[in-house]
Amino acid sequence: MSEDINTEEYPTEIHEYLATFDKSLSSVDEMLKTMMSVPRSELLQKLEPLDQAKLDLVSAYTLNSMFWVYLATQGINPKEHPVKQELERIRTYMNKVKEIADKKKASKLDKGAASRFVRNALWEPNPENDQTPAKAKKRKTN
Repeated sequence: MSEDINTEEYPTEIHEYLATFDKSLSSVDEMLKTMMSVPRSELLQKLEPLDQAKLDLVSAYTLNSMFWVYLATQGINPKEHPVKQELERIRTYMNKVKEIADKKKASKLDKGAASRFVRNALWEPNPENDQTPAKAKKRKTN
């Protein structure tokens, strides 16, 4: 925020909050400038389909969140506006994409390695020491 703004126009208690808000807005502005500097089609060509979906969802969510803030600054209750349902819809799709990404990251079962592990973990008697308790009793009694 510009330091030349008269702090008497608003309560001094909220000056720190306003300064933080101004820094956040500047950060968003810089990110948007960076994102808008590259043509969208060029950006999407470099991404895989799942990443394309993530980018679209984040963009839509960001735009609707900014509209939510705009409505609040205009004195309109955004909770009673259709933007709330739109944000919920986008969140639903974000969760679906997250589930897909989690399934993709989940480790796959290597059946060969699992069977070798189980086979080697189980005890197998040596053929030369193949004495069951019944055979051992017979030898002792003879």
